[in-house]
Amino acid sequence: MLITSRNTLRISSAFITLFCLWIALSIPICHAYTKEDRIADVVEAVGRAIVNIKTEEISRTNSEEDRKTPLTKRLLEYDREEELNENYGSGVVINPNGIIVTNEHLISRAINIRVKFLNGKEYDAYVLGSDPEFDIALLKITDKTEFPYLKVNRKKPVRVGERAIVIGNPYGLSNSVSVGVVSALGRNLRIDNRVYVNLIQTDAAINPGNSGGVLMDIDGNPIGIVTAIYSEGKGIGFAIPIEDVMNMLSEFLDVNVKRPILGFFIEKKISENENFFYVNKIIPNSPADRMGIRVGDRIVEMNNKKIREGVKFYKTLRAMARQDEVQLKIMRGQRSFIVQLDVKEINEYRPVPLDENLCDIRVSDIKGYPRLKYKIKQREGVVITKVYKGGLADKSGLRDGDIIIKINNFLISNKEDFETYMMEGLKRNYILYQVKRKDNIFYLPLKLDKLL
Repeated sequence: MLITSRNTLRISSAFITLFCLWIALSIPICHAYTKEDRIADVVEAVGRAIVNIKTEEISRTNSEEDRKTPLTKRLLEYDREEELNENYGSGVVINPNGIIVTNEHLISRAINIRVKFLNGKEYDAYVLGSDPEFDIALLKITDKTEFPYLKVNRKKPVRVGERAIVIGNPYGLSNSVSVGVVSALGRNLRIDNRVYVNLIQTDAAINPGNSGGVLMDIDGNPIGIVTAIYSEGKGIGFAIPIEDVMNMLSEFLDVNVKRPILGFFIEKKISENENFFYVNKIIPNSPADRMGIRVGDRIVEMNNKKIREGVKFYKTLRAMARQDEVQLKIMRGQRSFIVQLDVKEINEYRPVPLDENLCDIRVSDIKGYPRLKYKIKQREGVVITKVYKGGLADKSGLRDGDIIIKINNFLISNKEDFETYMMEGLKRNYILYQVKRKDNIFYLPLKLDKLL
């Protein structure tokens, strides 16, 4: 009896050991299944807030003769099928009022924007704001209704190795899903002459058309907006951290925020020894002009910090605007000197007159002599009475007698409206004119993102 009990005990112990081993091996399998099942649930839940974006822009040509022809001249001389190119990308609705985040490079030359939801419904949209340095743009759907949107509520930091889901519209294939992991954080890189900083890297498949799509965690929280891919390598894609996107959103929705303007136009350049901002235009009587900055100067430091390739000037300037002074180190030839700019003066400064100082044109209300000279029948808008040769407007193709009807989707009644909406456009880093020339109406984007 004792022997039988001992054998029974041995058998029971072996059975328990095998059972525990089976349980231990089964847990990861069940856990993995749950994770995959959760991915499907996440995609089903958030897919309605991902949109397909279609933009129309003035076509670009490669011939030397066409490159010398102003855009508006090409626009009026070519057939419509040859005038416009269609581009496709993705966007994420992040507000029930129809505010969409996407990439700036997708809409930078757009003259028409349409967004399409998963249910097939399409809407017109316009640019609410853009940040070329971060490659972020905010769009607003014109319809006044509520839309499905993604809530941003993740509290914990993103970790390398955690699961990641990408939803977007690669090659126009709506709501395509790919899965991977977060490969790295804080990536800085240069792609197609753009410098990106602080990007999230992922191995989830990202292809052309995914730009503006969402990068999510396994719980369905957005952690980034897809922005760039390496054409040379597979499994290497990048996204802008969602925190940067939300900071931009709050800034553009705050009506009290003003864009600080120093009063010069710059170009980022790199020499053998340093990175710098090259000053190529000074606005007369601006803070920069009064402090002695000149065309050809090289800005190499801001508040004792060297200009590096990935530095974001607007972000740095906004941060410095909360201080008492902005200090710039200038190189003029081989000589260096320090310029102190008063922050209060910068925050209060507004270029006057806006038309001449920023756009190199002169506009007038439609009345009196200009109305008679250009034989204008309508009364709404402003008429261009002078285009300065070699200036921004001249290069864009504007002419004497053109009528500016709208700026950024807002109707212009007079020169006062022109000034108001130009300043609003400057704050949002985006200006789109609707122009009437004789019987033709066309759109013309103006690039003023190099103004500081």
